[in-house]
Parts: sequence; C-alpha cells; structure tokens
Amino acid sequence: MTTLSRRRFLALSAAAAAGATWFDVPAVLQAANLADAKDPFGGFPVGVQSYSLRHFNTEEAIRHLQGMAVHYAEFYTKHLDPKADDARIAEVQGLLKAAGIKLAGHGVHGFSKDHEANKRLFDFAKKIGIKVISANPEPDSFDSLDKLVAEYDIRIAIHNHGPGALFDKLSSVTSAIKGHDKRIGACVDCGHYLRSGEDPVKCVLTLADRVYGVHIKDEKETNTPKSANVVIGKGHLDVVGLFKALRQVKFPADGALSLEYEANEQNPIDDMKACLEVAKEAIAKSA
Repeated sequence: MTTLSRRRFLALSAAAAAGATWFDVPAVLQAANLADAKDPFGGFPVGVQSYSLRHFNTEEAIRHLQGMAVHYAEFYTKHLDPKADDARIAEVQGLLKAAGIKLAGHGVHGFSKDHEANKRLFDFAKKIGIKVISANPEPDSFDSLDKLVAEYDIRIAIHNHGPGALFDKLSSVTSAIKGHDKRIGACVDCGHYLRSGEDPVKCVLTLADRVYGVHIKDEKETNTPKSANVVIGKGHLDVVGLFKALRQVKFPADGALSLEYEANEQNPIDDMKACLEVAKEAIAKSA
C-alpha cells in the first residue's frame, strides 16, 4: 500500500465500496492509470499460452494473466475445452472480457483426414472469435484444411514440437505448407526450434508472412532432446533479434504471439513476469 499513488488508492477504495473483489483489483489498478498508460509491448499483441498455467484452473489462470497485465492469451484445452457447451464458453468469455483479455488463438490441436472432426474445431474457433488455430496436422489432413481455412477465413499455424516430432526442423514446416492455401502457416515455437538446433530468428525470417503464431520460449541448452526452459534472454534465444524479425515480416495484429513458460509448473508466475519484462525491453531495443 505504501507504493500506491493517491489515484490508485482512491480507485481501490471506490471499487471496494462498490463491492469489488480481489479478482477485480488488477483491472481497477489498470483503469486508474489508463490516462497515463502507454503500450509497453510497442503494438505487438504479446500474450501468454495458457499451458504455462496448467497447474491452475481456468478462473485462477485468468486471474494470474490479469495480474501480469497482458491483454491477449492463447488457451489450450484445459482452460477452454472445444467440447464445452455454449454456457461454459459464454462464462469463460465473460471472465476474459472482465479481465481485459482477448483470445488470440487456441491449441495445439491435431488434425487428420476426418473432415467433419476438423470442421468441428473450426466451428469452435469461430464461436470463440479467434483467427489462429495452433496445429499439429497429419500429412493426410491438408486437403481438408485447405477447404476449411478458405471457408472460415481462420488460419492454421503449424507448431513445431522439437527433435523427432512430425514437425521438428524448419524444413519440415516449409515443406508442409508449400503449395497450400496461404492461410496455412506456422506457429514458431522458439524453444522447440532451439532444441532442434535451429535459429528461431531465421525461422521467422524464412517463414515470413506465413508466421501466424509464436511461442516465445528460451532454453538452457540447444540441439538436444533434453533441455529446460529459462527466463527468456538467459538461454540461447536472441530476444531482440526475434522482435526485429517480427517487425520485418509484419507479424499480424490478430496473430497469436504468446509467452510459453513450461518450467516451475506449480509456481511459474514470477518467472513469467520476468520474461514479460525482458520482452518489453527487447521490443524497445528492436524499434
């Protein structure tokens, strides 16, 4: 409380008098400073892949995202199941709206030659208002996906999963998207590319305008199946170079640009906040 400005103190007092709860505090503080606020992410839609918060339920995860002052999120199935009924989807969307968070993507989802199953995922994506589905599509799924991305105008972002995976190297992604609808592109997982011995910055520049998602992640080691996430900038990821590359390829405002931190599963919050601070500094330096 000793560090709160008078404006923040008055805003909190008024909110408390109106019946606000702890869940509302981050939004109240943010609103109190809105007049002076500048976008700390320099126009990039930086958010969080909710797998980082897999230890927490949906309501807890949203509260933590709110406390990090991010306005975008890419959810995975635990936090919003594609099979959820309309009432649950509306409930989660209401919580996100109240927290000032917009869903930018969902995944990572598998796709096969089963067109109807694929279509159900696109129906879900349309219902929750996202333009990017992070995906791990089987080779026999692309005829179906070409039709669906055109029908729904929703993009597929192929997610690389590291050494030995279906999509592990840059070449595996470029080969997969070649000759297909331009709305089939990539989600560049920086950590997995590092484990595969690839340079994530080069991957972004090579995939260029087919980059629809990024998982911002750093690794203690490279070119190895076994590694561990570290706070970005403390491993092998060139964070400034990454944002310079994203500027160069004109990363879309409605893309899914998500911090994903897999270490310290039960209490990742402080490390995630540290990652976001590094991202802010890198964005400023990349300008």
